[in-house]
Parts: sequence; structure tokens; C-alpha cells
Amino acid sequence: MNKIRVFLWIIVILFLQILVLNNINFSQHINPYLYISFIFLFPLTKNRFIFLTAAFFYGLILDFFSDTGGIHAASLLFVAFFRLYFIKLFFRKNNIDYLLFNLHSEAFGQVFNYVVTITIIHHFMLFSLDNFSFNNINIVLLNTLYSSIFTLVLYFLGSYILRKKQLH
Repeated sequence: MNKIRVFLWIIVILFLQILVLNNINFSQHINPYLYISFIFLFPLTKNRFIFLTAAFFYGLILDFFSDTGGIHAASLLFVAFFRLYFIKLFFRKNNIDYLLFNLHSEAFGQVFNYVVTITIIHHFMLFSLDNFSFNNINIVLLNTLYSSIFTLVLYFLGSYILRKKQLH
């Protein structure tokens, strides 16, 4: 995807999260956080400062509209910081490969492992900061598990639909 198209998708996902997905809450444990796809869609460049700054402000905008006090910004910044490590781990990429890296051209198994790992870490950070106590660790783990599953289903379903649409 070109950079303008990626930017537009990131904005659409932000508005979708704020206006629709933040209002979905099944049985107090399931809430989709599709905005994590910002981490997957943002182009991989050598300058990490721009990416980390964008991740922080993206999360801060979500916090402003969700009235959550910075937990989205902190958890998104946390996974944004470690994104490069996971790309090296799952895709065996090095510094030369960054300019040509495209998540949609990688094998599904690697992409699945990468997306699942980042999503679970993000959700665990988010719910840990939300509770700010390990007295309710079972609630944190339940929220992480259920919300991660729902987020992953939405992400992969949306990714599949958009890829099918681009092929036709």
C-alpha cells in the first residue's frame, strides 16, 4: 500500500474505534481494540522516533475521546517500541530489508504469530494499566483473552475482505 492509502486507513480505523468499537462491550470482558492495526499498517522506516511519536499521539487521541487517562497511549507506545524486535524475531528481517518489508507479502503463519503476539501483549498492558493492581489478575487475563480473540477476528476478517477487494 502506498503511504497516502495507509494514512487514510489509519484515520478511518481511528474514527471507527472512537465512534463504533468503543461502544461495544459484551459481558464486561469483550471489547474490540482494532486500533492496534496502526502498529501493523505503519510503514517500517529507519527513523523510529517518528513512529514512536505517532503511536503516542494516536493513543493519546484515543485516550482523549475514551476518557481513559493515558492507558491507550502507554500500551500502544509499549508495543510500538518492541515492534522492530518482533519483526526481526518472526520474519528474520535485518536493517536492509526494512525498506521492502510489507506485511501482506509475508507468509500467513508468520503474520499470524506476529499479530497475535503484539495484540496479546498490547491488551495485557492495557488491562493491567486499567486495573493497576494484580489483585484482579484473573479479570485482567480474562479481558486480555476475550478482547484479543475478538480484536484478532476483526483484524483478520477485515484484512481478508480488503485483500479480496484489491484483487478484483
